[in-house]
Amino acid sequence: MELDLRYRNGGNSDLLDLIDIRPGRALDCGCGAGDNARLLRARGWRVTGVTIDPSERVAAGVECERVELADLNDGLSFAPDGSYQLVLLSHILEHLAEPAPLLAEARRVVDPAGRILVALPNVLHYRQRAQFLLGRFEYTETGLMDATHLRFYTVDSARRLLADNGLRLVAHSTTGGLPWWRSREVLPRGLTRGADRRILARWPNMFAWQALFLATPATTPATATPATVAPLAVGADAGGCDGAPVVVPAQSSGSSRGPAVIRSVHAEAGAGPRTPPRRP
Repeated sequence: MELDLRYRNGGNSDLLDLIDIRPGRALDCGCGAGDNARLLRARGWRVTGVTIDPSERVAAGVECERVELADLNDGLSFAPDGSYQLVLLSHILEHLAEPAPLLAEARRVVDPAGRILVALPNVLHYRQRAQFLLGRFEYTETGLMDATHLRFYTVDSARRLLADNGLRLVAHSTTGGLPWWRSREVLPRGLTRGADRRILARWPNMFAWQALFLATPATTPATATPATVAPLAVGADAGGCDGAPVVVPAQSSGSSRGPAVIRSVHAEAGAGPRTPPRRP
């Protein structure tokens, strides 16, 4: 069988760094080739993957305890209520014509004290805005204009999507930054990263390429104080980030959670096949 792993990448470590609970059982919806599962497993999680692609099921099986071959449009019928401490939806919801049913399923299968992680691409990133201004609305094989994207979100509309579907934010962040291009290689690291963080905080819909959310079902009291994690400065230009960790202090003195260590990514992170139409 020929493997079609065009979405293989380093995983969405920025999203996973928002996790504030002890490792347990994780459900990776749209697990792709197991890139996020590999990172989760290294952190002590036991991962079940879900994919619609048989070839990715084979690849993800190396990193997951088991991999369910299923269409996310049909729900998560294989999973009992409250059976996972973590549900991961990394670059998944934009591939669904109607994301609400899957979010409802995520709320059902997550443990009452568990977490739901969501990452969504920002269609109004400055590079895409430039294309729109030039009158170009062209689909691509991967990226913000992936041909299998059925819905498009901004940072703001992504946040509303979660709130409208019964989720309460525990923490959220973005990745992206200014268009430094090659100057990032010669300018002081502290200067570029500090500027990126400030610009992301001020204009996330312009400079963020993905929005990251840690959430819990709205009916469940959160064990951590809701917080806005400082935006992560990731080189918006191709390959333009140094990859050093950014340490974000806990937002509340009453929280027992330590600092969140956030690292950089360089690809549409953790994105595997989501749901028909193919791809992914």
